[in-house]
Amino acid sequence: MADYLVGIDIGTTATKSIVCDVDGNILAEAEVPANLHSPLSGRAEEDPEEWWANLGRVARQCLGKAGVAPTRVAAVGVSGMVPTLILVDAQGRVLRPSIQQNDARAVAEITLFQTQTDAEDVLGRTGSPISQQSIGPKLLWLRHHEPDTLVQTAKLMGSYDFIVYRLTGSLSLERNWALESGLFDLQREDWDDGLLALSTIDRTWLSPIHWPAEVVGKVTAEAAIATGLAEGTPVVTGCADHIASAFSAGLRAEGDMLVKLGGAGDILYCLDRLVVNPRLFLDYHVIPGKYFINGCMASSGSIIKWFRNELAPGVDYAQLDVEATSVRPGSDGLILLPYFLGEKTPLNDPLARGLFFGLTLTHTRAHLYRAILEGISYGFYHHLEVLAEHGLTATRARVTNGGARSSLWRQITADVLGIPLEQIAGHPGSSLGAAFVAGMGVGVFRDWGDIERYITIAAITEPNMSNHDRYRRLFSLYRQVYEALRDKFPVLADITGGVG
Repeated sequence: MADYLVGIDIGTTATKSIVCDVDGNILAEAEVPANLHSPLSGRAEEDPEEWWANLGRVARQCLGKAGVAPTRVAAVGVSGMVPTLILVDAQGRVLRPSIQQNDARAVAEITLFQTQTDAEDVLGRTGSPISQQSIGPKLLWLRHHEPDTLVQTAKLMGSYDFIVYRLTGSLSLERNWALESGLFDLQREDWDDGLLALSTIDRTWLSPIHWPAEVVGKVTAEAAIATGLAEGTPVVTGCADHIASAFSAGLRAEGDMLVKLGGAGDILYCLDRLVVNPRLFLDYHVIPGKYFINGCMASSGSIIKWFRNELAPGVDYAQLDVEATSVRPGSDGLILLPYFLGEKTPLNDPLARGLFFGLTLTHTRAHLYRAILEGISYGFYHHLEVLAEHGLTATRARVTNGGARSSLWRQITADVLGIPLEQIAGHPGSSLGAAFVAGMGVGVFRDWGDIERYITIAAITEPNMSNHDRYRRLFSLYRQVYEALRDKFPVLADITGGVG
C-alpha cells in the first residue's frame, strides 16, 4: 500500500526533503546546501541543475533514513522560491542561471514599465504593483542584454515548476507563479496580453496553469534513476514555498499570521477575501477561495550569513547570539537598514542599500550582530503598519524557519512586533506543506484541516512591552533614515554602476 508522502523544497540556501506518513509523523528529513550567486551588485542567481542534483541526494537520504521503499510513496509535492525565472530551450535544457525573485538588476526596465502603464490599473488587474519581483522587467532586461538567450527560449518556468518538469516531463505553471509574475489578470484568470507584449514574452513560452494539488504527471523512468523515487509515482503541481510554509504552520483562518525567519524574510496574513495594496503581494492560498496578503524582504537571514562569513569567520551562530544577548535593546543607538539586495516589500526600491546608522568606537561585534536582528525585525514591523491601514491585525501569530531556533531572534522579533509568537516544534516548513498538498491531490487526505496532525507548539515567546515601546521609537528613526537617503541611492548606483 502506498501510504507515505515525499515533500521537496527548492530553497534559496538549501534543497530540502521530507518523508512523512499520513498520521502526522515526519519520518525523515534531509537537506544539502544550494548556492546563491551575486556576481554583480543587485544580482541574485542560482543554478537549476544544482537543485536537480541536490534532489537526487536528499530524496535518497530521506527514503533511506525512513526505511521506506520508493514504491510505498503515494505522491510527491514540490515547493520553491517564487517567482524565480528559468528559461529552457525546446529540448528542456537550462539556458542560463535562474534569475531569483530578489534580483534587482532590472531597474531601468521597471521604470519603463511604470511609465508605460497606469499603476492603479495594473494593481487592480494583477493584484501586485510593478516591482523588483516582477517577471516582465526581467525578461525585458534579458531582451536588452542577452538577446541570444531569448532566441533559444521555448519555455519560462519557476523553481518548482522546473523540478516537476524534470520529474515528470510535463510542463505546468502553478497559479501563484502566474500571479506573482505580475503578468496574470486576477479578474479574468488569464495572462494579460498588454503586459506580455510590453515584456516581449511569447504566449507559447507559458505552460498551462494548475492549482497546487492537481496531479500533473508521474515520475519518469529517467527521473526515477536520478532521484531514487519509483517510476510512476504521482507528482502534483506544487506550490510557492512561502505559501506551503504558511499553510503547514496552520494558517487557515482570517487573522492567522506567520513570520518566517529565513534567508529572505516573509510575513503572511490569511484572508477570506481579496485585499490589495501596492506595497504588499497577493497570493492564492492552497485552499481554493482563500488568499494570503504578504510581504517579502529581499534579504534577512542572508545578512546574518554574510555577517558571520565576512566579519566573524569560524564563529557559530549560537556564540554570536550569546554575545548579542549582553547588548541592551536598541544596540546602544545602532540601527541597521537591511536593504542589502535592494528591498521588495513594502518599499519596492531595488536601489535601496544596507546601512549601519549610528556607529561609534564603543560598538562591538555584538552590537553589530544585534542591530542586524533588530533591523530585520523593523522590516517586519513596517509590514504590520501597512496591514493596519486595512484594519488587519493578527489574531494568532506563529514563527518558523531556521531563525526561529534562535531564542534571541525570536525574542527580539516578538518585542519589536509587540505580539506573542508561537514557535512550532520541529517544523520542516515548506517541504511539509508540499507533501500535504500532494496527499490532498491523490486523496490520502480528505480535509485541509488534517494538517493539524503535524503541528505542535513548542513555545510561546511573549513580548516585553517596555522593549516594544523603545523599539517603536527606534523604528520611527529607522524609517526616517531611509526616507532621508532614498534619493541618494540612485546617485550611488549611477556613480558606481551598481546595477544593470
